[in-house]
Amino acid sequence: MPNYPDIQLFIDGQWRHGAEGKTLPIIDPATEEEIGRLAHATRPDLDAALEAAEKGFGIWRNTSVFERYQIMRKAAQLLRERKDDIAWLMTRDQGKPLAQSAMEIGVGADTIDWFAEEARRTYGQVIPARAPGVTQMTMKLPVGVVAAFTPWNFPVNQIVRKLSAALATGCSIIVKAPEETPASPAELIRVFQDAGVPDGVVNLVYGIPAEISEYLIPHPTVRKISFTGSTPVGKHLAALAGEHMKRATMELGGHAPVLVFEDADLDNAINVMAPTKLRNAGQVCVSPTRFLVQENAAEKFIDGFVSAMESTKVGNGLDPETEMGPLANERRIPAMEAMIADAQSKGAELVTGGDRIGNQGYFFQPTVLRNVSPDSAAMNDEPFGPMALINTFKTHDEAVHEANRLPYGLAAYAFTSSAETLQKLGREVESGMLTVNHVGLALPEVPFGGIQDSGYGTEGGSDAVEPYLETRFVTALT
Repeated sequence: MPNYPDIQLFIDGQWRHGAEGKTLPIIDPATEEEIGRLAHATRPDLDAALEAAEKGFGIWRNTSVFERYQIMRKAAQLLRERKDDIAWLMTRDQGKPLAQSAMEIGVGADTIDWFAEEARRTYGQVIPARAPGVTQMTMKLPVGVVAAFTPWNFPVNQIVRKLSAALATGCSIIVKAPEETPASPAELIRVFQDAGVPDGVVNLVYGIPAEISEYLIPHPTVRKISFTGSTPVGKHLAALAGEHMKRATMELGGHAPVLVFEDADLDNAINVMAPTKLRNAGQVCVSPTRFLVQENAAEKFIDGFVSAMESTKVGNGLDPETEMGPLANERRIPAMEAMIADAQSKGAELVTGGDRIGNQGYFFQPTVLRNVSPDSAAMNDEPFGPMALINTFKTHDEAVHEANRLPYGLAAYAFTSSAETLQKLGREVESGMLTVNHVGLALPEVPFGGIQDSGYGTEGGSDAVEPYLETRFVTALT
């Protein structure tokens, strides 16, 4: 396995320290040890990245679509070849089990491949004219320099969608990657460098998120932003982008409901939902959280689900037997504890879990709460941890009403054997994504995004490239 390196900025094709020499510590969440230092970008570094990205855009927009496709395909292959080493780095600073890190990197390579293919399909139109001798056509052209802001929970996945869409369409990009999990983003950028992306096209910075976003977004060089993170921060950045007429894609927080009907295959529901709930220690924007189980199925589902949660092996992600690693940072533990205490004070039953594990590392027990009051904090704010909230319902309409009660609309889950119920849920559940009887989210070729307070735009599927393109209309009389 590789040593964990100190992490530098990448600007104009060069790995470099911050101009002012500032660094930040990198902490292993499984041991609480400092494992490296991270270069901290300040204003001079951002100015250099902006200048480089503007230069890079001039080169990349004029690079043929087929050449862009070839470079991206090469980057995807390099990412696959380096998967094991990068997964080790990801697990060191993020905490998730090695198998989950490797899976994230593998899907990242598939995402690059998929967007590389889309680069060759950014078609315009020839529009039939009303008058003879008139040609009317549209062209799709890259919007310009992109600023991307990404979180720590999926260090490669959250960047690779934005980066691939930008490169496929001919844009250059400045990535503000997560300070807590910086190593795998740096290695992702390195594969593009090694694949032959010209200097300046891809740039990578770390630092104080608010300072970087509030400088880059208004800057005239930047023409589009893409943000993944919390709803409050997303609303602030969307407002800032709107003030300066910048395009924005917002993938924000969720609070995913799970509707389990009495006619469902309950064993399947348990086997699918328990590991999905504990994936990445529940630190997933689409993590299933509010479990709504029809009364006649409740006891069997709860018994099986709790048993699956309790049998999950929690430990250091480097241990191949670990199924759930630590929380990513120290602040998540008191946040979880506060939500659990609040729910109990409002009458919830703590079925299992609820406590920190040990005194070293940010480990927390898989937790299940039952009969949780709708006014509990956990039922309204995203827990972002290994916490499942289980309530019962009697009727279809009651379940849909609770699923739609919150202003979030990112992802929803359902389990039923009824085709009629499935069809109704597709129309009635207010969510950007609904997956029934399995987990079918986040594939490169399908949409990924929410509605309402969960944001707007999509970062998957064919629609994902459109925000990076401008439609230009040209008409001529010959």
